[in-house]
Amino acid sequence: MESTAPSRARICRGCWDQMHVPIPIRGPLALPFRAFGITRSKMNPNICTICERSFRYVKKQRHISATATILFADIRGFTVLSERMDPIILSEIVSAFQDGCAEAIWAHDGIVNKQMGDGLMAIFNFPIKIEHHVDAALAAALDIQRSCTSALRSLDAHLDGVSLDALGVGVGVHTGDVEIGEFSTFRSDFTAIGSAVNLAARLESQAAAGEILVSVEATAQAPDLMAGTARRTYSLKGIEHPVPAHVLLKS
Repeated sequence: MESTAPSRARICRGCWDQMHVPIPIRGPLALPFRAFGITRSKMNPNICTICERSFRYVKKQRHISATATILFADIRGFTVLSERMDPIILSEIVSAFQDGCAEAIWAHDGIVNKQMGDGLMAIFNFPIKIEHHVDAALAAALDIQRSCTSALRSLDAHLDGVSLDALGVGVGVHTGDVEIGEFSTFRSDFTAIGSAVNLAARLESQAAAGEILVSVEATAQAPDLMAGTARRTYSLKGIEHPVPAHVLLKS
């Protein structure tokens, strides 16, 4: 599935989808809102900072239950790179990875919820509602693999003996019920927690460079994209029983 450039919404898609409130985020009508600190969110340029604060101040509750698809991505071989590469070049790799991931996630209406150095977490289906959110997450994962592979290969001259085969991105995708909201009294940004988040993170930790590990629950909701993919079983940290997952590779 080919990605498309993220649309430049004139009103916050999250506020509209969640509360049916048209909050301007672009154009002249957005200027008065900026004066009150309401700006485009760093999680996705098509939502606003009200989405990050709506739980306590609008919804009057700190978190809600929702169904979402969670994506984790991480650079494989990063430790080896950090030991052998100039810190400035290393920072360029991280920036290229984070920028490429964000563009792919935004193009499919997800949000970059957390950035953790050489890794990140994304949420699909909140606050922007997506009917086929597993398809959206998988399409974003494929775009991430393509863009990051290209970016790493462009740095071949700086790799100092590190094999390109050992480098790449591992991705984990799972869908299920989560709690989304504010879980800290010191920060207003929201996040998602729950077993669905944990499983997506555990799958990502097992994904080799170039692999997208997809839970059986997510696979069942994206039969076209996942047709013919190999199924494996993994022993995951913190999970008692072996967990089956499907392996999606970039084309």
